[in-house]
Amino acid sequence: METKKSDLIRAFVKGGILSPADLLKIMEISQSLNNKFVLFGSRQDIMFPSNDVDQQTIDLAFRDIDIDYELGSDQSVFQNIVSSYVAVNVVDTTNWVKEDTYHFVIDNFDYKPRIKINIVDPVQSIVPLFTGELNFIASREDNYWYLYIRDPRKGNVVELWPKLIFSHDIAKVSKALEELILNFQPFGIDELFVILQGKMRINQRTITEKLKFPDSTFPYYEGLNAMLNNQYWLGLYWRNNQYDIDFMSAACRLCQETNVGKINIIPWKAFIIKGIKASDRIRWEKLMGKFGINGRHSSLELNWHLPVIDADALELKRFLVRELDQQDISTHGLTFTIKMKRDSFLFTSIVIERNNALEASERYNILYAKDFNPNRITYLTYARDVKKEIIPALLIELSKMYYRQLNPEREKQNDKSKEEKVVSTTVSYQCSNCLSIYDMRYGDALAHIPPGVPFEELPENYTCHVCDSPKKYFVAMTVSSKV
Repeated sequence: METKKSDLIRAFVKGGILSPADLLKIMEISQSLNNKFVLFGSRQDIMFPSNDVDQQTIDLAFRDIDIDYELGSDQSVFQNIVSSYVAVNVVDTTNWVKEDTYHFVIDNFDYKPRIKINIVDPVQSIVPLFTGELNFIASREDNYWYLYIRDPRKGNVVELWPKLIFSHDIAKVSKALEELILNFQPFGIDELFVILQGKMRINQRTITEKLKFPDSTFPYYEGLNAMLNNQYWLGLYWRNNQYDIDFMSAACRLCQETNVGKINIIPWKAFIIKGIKASDRIRWEKLMGKFGINGRHSSLELNWHLPVIDADALELKRFLVRELDQQDISTHGLTFTIKMKRDSFLFTSIVIERNNALEASERYNILYAKDFNPNRITYLTYARDVKKEIIPALLIELSKMYYRQLNPEREKQNDKSKEEKVVSTTVSYQCSNCLSIYDMRYGDALAHIPPGVPFEELPENYTCHVCDSPKKYFVAMTVSSKV
């Protein structure tokens, strides 16, 4: 019997952050319902089949765990709070946005949201910025956030709140706006601003600069990777989004034994564990080996967003990955969505959208984000009404277009360079997997390489300090200094 979304229990993991003890309890609940796996959702939630269990039994199972949940619904009554907590110490982030910042903001929510709320850092690119209906995005001013409101009733247009919101006020502003959005006709942003000013006192600040969207490519989020302070983070991903309960339970117990305090769910239906001590790395490698875990999928596999429990979407993804892999095409930095329904909101670089008007003939539309940056929320149509067999060739064309527009010599930058004088040129080497750079002027302190050592003279066993890729994966790049 095929499982439907309405058959699932959904556990709301606020901000995608939970303790190993709480995750272990969720594994035990799912296992008690005769499941062998759990699923992750795009809003950092955890799901598993209810197997027709009644509400009272579920209430009893969740009574000892501080996590909200929902049983069986195609359209959820409540929504999870999404955050980019996972990005701290994993990728570049805004300097004042720390793990404690997220905890403080999220802990202030004393109610269960019914609309989607995002609390995100704009510098990182693991967690999308605008997938919420209320999107709080960190500014460069300490503890102040932009607020972008997206109202699905108004065609998903994103509008900017007139002022920055203080961290302490995010929860109460969210609660008041939710009431207005759900209980009244659609308001314009200026009307909402005036109404809220009359309802409560809010610590706000004038916006002095526009939000700068990150230009960084999508990061590789799998495997054991180095952090600072001699620690590691581990990212794991399953192709079918069915995470084995036995392995997950063993991972939770190892976290407890090695004093890892938090586990992070990410929107890409995967999870990341931060703060693994170097002395414990071998224990994690042995655990993955014991369960036969593959910790190094290609970016062709990783960077996809699919609907939960959709066999057609999963089969289409498998077909596309297989075809692209045979062509040896790189898609690093790009993200993909397979969209089977028209009401889903987009947050990837490239979209394969089923043409529902022609569903019986399996035809698709291909779209791509402006500048291939989904945070710009503008999508352009590349092809319409194409057969499944044609899609790989179109994706190859789009990937080539993406890499061409990454060229640092493109016209926009040429115009600026005419006004600058090149005084020196150096050659650095960039890891083709995670895009980190080895520059001989600075060396590599984590690998005990002093400044001044040319890349060619690095030992053959040298690996990238971020993703552990071997030396052969580095490619030369020219860097010019200007005045």
